[in-house]
Amino acid sequence: MTVTKAAEYRNRLSKLEDWDAFLLKESGLPGPRGNLELAQVVADAGNQALFERYLAYDADQAPTNSPYEFLAFCGVVGLGRLLAEGQAGMLVPLRRCASDRRWRIREGVATALQRLGDVDMDALVRAMRTWSTGTALEQRAAAAALCEPRLLSLPKHARAVLRRCASIASPHRCARLRIARAKILSRCAKVWATAGAWPWPHCQVRASG
Repeated sequence: MTVTKAAEYRNRLSKLEDWDAFLLKESGLPGPRGNLELAQVVADAGNQALFERYLAYDADQAPTNSPYEFLAFCGVVGLGRLLAEGQAGMLVPLRRCASDRRWRIREGVATALQRLGDVDMDALVRAMRTWSTGTALEQRAAAAALCEPRLLSLPKHARAVLRRCASIASPHRCARLRIARAKILSRCAKVWATAGAWPWPHCQVRASG
C-alpha cells in the first residue's frame, strides 16, 4: 500500500517532541512555494498553544520567503482548524492576519477560513459579512475564502457567495482599492458558472486560474 506524503509527515511529527527544526527544514522556503501539505498536517496535529507561538513570528522576525515565515503560516492555518471545531473567537486573530504585509500569511487566512466552510458553509458566509465591508485586504480574504469551488457544490451556497461578493465588488476611488477590487472580481468570477448568473453586467472580468 502506498503511503502518502501527508501520512509520512504525520508519522514523523508523532515521533518528535519539538517540531520546529523539522518544519524549518521541510518548509520549502526560501523558494517559490511553501510546503502546503505539511502545513495542513501541522494544522491537524497541533494545538492552540503551538499555533499561537508560531503566530508570534511577525514580519520582522520571519520576513517573506524565510523558513520562519512557514511557521507563522502553519499557525494561521491551525487557527482555521480550531475555528472549524467551534472556536468562533479565532476569527479575531485571523482577521488581523488578513492585513499582514506577507502575502503567504494573507493566503493562509483564506486557507484557514475554508476549513470552516468545509464543515459549515453557512457559518462561513455569515462570518464574512463584516469582512466584506472591511479594508481592501479583509475583503480580499473574504473573497478568496468564499470563492473556492469545492465549497460551492450546493447552488444555495453559490448564490449566497455571489450576494456577499456583490458588496465586496462595490467601486472604490482609491487606486490601491481599485486594484484589490479587480482581484476580488476575478476570484468571484469563479462562482459564476455554478450560480448561473453574473450579477454585475457592467463589469467584464475573466476568472483567474
